Amino acid sequence: MTSSRLRRRKLSEPTIARLPVYERIVEEWMRENRTRIDSAQLGELAGVTATTVRRDLAGLGTLGTRGAGYDVAVLHTCIGEALGHDQRCDVVVIGLGNLGRALVNSSNFLTRGARLVGLYDADPLVVGTVIDGHVVRAVDEPLIAASVAVICVPASAAQSVADRCVEAGIHALLNFAPQVLAVPLGTAVHDVDLSIELQVLLYHLHNGTGPLGGGLLHALARGDAPGPRMPPMVEGPWH
Repeated sequence: MTSSRLRRRKLSEPTIARLPVYERIVEEWMRENRTRIDSAQLGELAGVTATTVRRDLAGLGTLGTRGAGYDVAVLHTCIGEALGHDQRCDVVVIGLGNLGRALVNSSNFLTRGARLVGLYDADPLVVGTVIDGHVVRAVDEPLIAASVAVICVPASAAQSVADRCVEAGIHALLNFAPQVLAVPLGTAVHDVDLSIELQVLLYHLHNGTGPLGGGLLHALARGDAPGPRMPPMVEGPWH
């Protein structure tokens, strides 16, 4: 099966949320020089059933062999292709408060195939400074052509920033601002909100489900919880 066919295949939202977790497990096995993993082993580490693993990975094509499991290197490649890691993705970050800086300086921020191409902020004290080798530009400057915009601005500025991103041809937005964004059809938005995640966790705490029932991915298997997210610690001046 070719990479393009893998990407065209429709995967469910819970499956998409689980694939990066499977990928991390497989990468750890590769570091340990293990060559095969079966659905039971993968499921135990991910917190889901072997049946769920097999169903998820069946969406990527015929990868495993009954009784022999999955070739770790092949599985890593196929998951990466399904997640688009074989495609180049240019990223801009708008808002360099505590969260924006933390993301840019994190070694785990960008996935394979993604590269940071621009930083923007409204604070005159931040504009012109260098963060991770990039000069911070003023937010009212034209946006660099990119595939994804990471929005780390206060709620009051989020919609106007999203509008500018769409106008600049950026149609994938990772939104850390506590604000629901209105975007046109064809623009993908993924919201990251710690308060929502905490509410979900507290529900599971009080009802004995989710993480208390064997791991976050048990909730994902039922399709009733989003994937792991980062906190929206949007701070600092915005003019």
